[in-house]
Amino acid sequence: MMHLTILGGCGAWPVKDQPCSGYLVQSEGFRLFVDPGYATFPALQEYVTAGQVDAVLVTHGHPDHCADLNPLLRARALTDEPPAPLPVYTLPSALDAVLCLDRPGMLRDSFELREFQGGDSFGIGPFRVDTRLLPHFVPNAGVRLSAGGMSLAYTGDTGPSPEVTALARDADVLLCEATYVDQVPRADEEFLLSARLAGEYAEAARAARLLLTHLWPGTGQAPAVNAAARAFTGPVEVAHPGLMAHVPAAASPPPPGFHT
Repeated sequence: MMHLTILGGCGAWPVKDQPCSGYLVQSEGFRLFVDPGYATFPALQEYVTAGQVDAVLVTHGHPDHCADLNPLLRARALTDEPPAPLPVYTLPSALDAVLCLDRPGMLRDSFELREFQGGDSFGIGPFRVDTRLLPHFVPNAGVRLSAGGMSLAYTGDTGPSPEVTALARDADVLLCEATYVDQVPRADEEFLLSARLAGEYAEAARAARLLLTHLWPGTGQAPAVNAAARAFTGPVEVAHPGLMAHVPAAASPPPPGFHT
């Protein structure tokens, strides 16, 4: 069984009742913290302590996806009995800024940086991780987590790309960027998605379920769900804090082109 807990899903900055992107994914007792964005560390502690996190996976270096790595590492490094270094997986140089927030060497022993390239496949605990480089303002890795015959595809932040469909092919859950409801402004149209486009990708990929995330602050959930539902025939929800989802057991082979 794979279990997803939404810690936050607000785009750009956190609001009073919604942290930025952050997701706790668990399988076989292993706890993977995906995208520790602004204000997600307090939300995480509703479910696990800092020392109970087994690994972190970061899709890209924008602070609404990685800023709370700093308090997570501080909480581990400054305790009386620091746990083992935390494996942190990300693209090259994506975390340079957030890892420089403290004095040199202060957090050095609290983490082990494991950089990967877009397109790489590797394991994290019980999870197989397949990645694809997706278009954004900075390098961004879409990720597909598989465990026990179940699969969760997550875009990070992305613009339009056929790689989104490939990433999410037959996934049990697609957790998809949906900054805008229906129309993406021209300045952002290469780098961000709408809920309508997310629905189109979920339908083309034959995903079983769609969760919309990274909505612009103040965006209503109902308009986003309605826009996605015009294209996607499966269940649609907006990722919000406290939402828990058991990723259902289903035959979910890796997308075409991934090495097995």
